Amino acid sequence: MEKFKTHWDIQHNWQLIFPFFGVVVLLYSSFKLAFLLLKDQPTLFVVLLTFLFFTILLKFVLFLFKRLENKWKLTYKWEMIRVFLVFAITGTASVFVGKPIIKLLGITKENLNPALYWILYIIIGFIFYQILLVCIGWLLGQFRFFWNFEKKMLRRMGFNKLMDS
Repeated sequence: MEKFKTHWDIQHNWQLIFPFFGVVVLLYSSFKLAFLLLKDQPTLFVVLLTFLFFTILLKFVLFLFKRLENKWKLTYKWEMIRVFLVFAITGTASVFVGKPIIKLLGITKENLNPALYWILYIIIGFIFYQILLVCIGWLLGQFRFFWNFEKKMLRRMGFNKLMDS
């Protein structure tokens, strides 16, 4: 355990919650993928595919950690897990917020061209994603990181005047 704590720069036991939740979210995602592909198959196949997906996703996430470790300016390695959790929670939350907003505006697939519906759905989801990213980042103690991330993204999208004031 000490080797794990040293590798992830964990100084206090409460910081272990982030690797724990990271593994839980990765395991849940792996299960959902396996179940989606094999919902009519025996449970053993779903469990085996879950662990296969978990292994692949874990290797991919650890690869991303190594690539992003130098790019993202974070104090501790365990904070990267927190950043990934913010991205995951925000993506899910933007879908849950976007659907009711679309319905509230009276936009459905039946009363609008499906291509236009999906374009509007993506635009509304994107707008709420940006807002939720900073809010959820703040809730999980990463406000500065996500505020800088948002400013950089908005500059790249051409909103320089908005960011300079």
